[in-house]
Amino acid sequence: METLLQGATRLFAALGYDSTTLRQIYDALGIDPVSVGFTGDKRDLYLAVIERAYRIECEAMTPAIRGLVIGDAAEASAGVHTIVDRYLDFCVAHPEFPALWIHRWLYDAADLTGLERQFSQPLIIMTTRVLEQSMSAGFISEGVDLEYCVWTLVWCVHGFVQGGVLDGEGERVGPDSVEELARFRKHLHLLTQRVLALPE
Repeated sequence: METLLQGATRLFAALGYDSTTLRQIYDALGIDPVSVGFTGDKRDLYLAVIERAYRIECEAMTPAIRGLVIGDAAEASAGVHTIVDRYLDFCVAHPEFPALWIHRWLYDAADLTGLERQFSQPLIIMTTRVLEQSMSAGFISEGVDLEYCVWTLVWCVHGFVQGGVLDGEGERVGPDSVEELARFRKHLHLLTQRVLALPE
């Protein structure tokens, strides 16, 4: 079943839910779905893909989010930057997951409602609440819209991982370039530092 979910994730990420058929997935993997224990339709498979992506993301991100220590300004700042690094590294390691959500941002699988509330919003809320604790402790500037700050991180990372940037020759470069990834990471940390007014 894991092989089927991995293959389906790649195709849904590349083509979107609306443009992918079960036959394409089965042919690409060269498997009989019944042989791996799957008897559902495309909707069932897509929901299983989204649920698996969410579980893997939670496993990667929850320790960093819950591990944010707010004992002093330095610890709070280090914890925020750890979350930033963990999210960037996660998306670079699993570019198919940001691709799934970008397709949904463009109204792919629009008939499948509520997925964001169930599989995207919980981590956003968890991160925002942790940042609110740091703000209450005086380590983040008052007046910052923390929810938008978290979403800005998501938008930036998804955009970089999927689209990269153009180099001087007009060629697209992204996380496959060690230099470009390091440059983006530095920018992301500076952006976070400035928006939250974290201590240097």
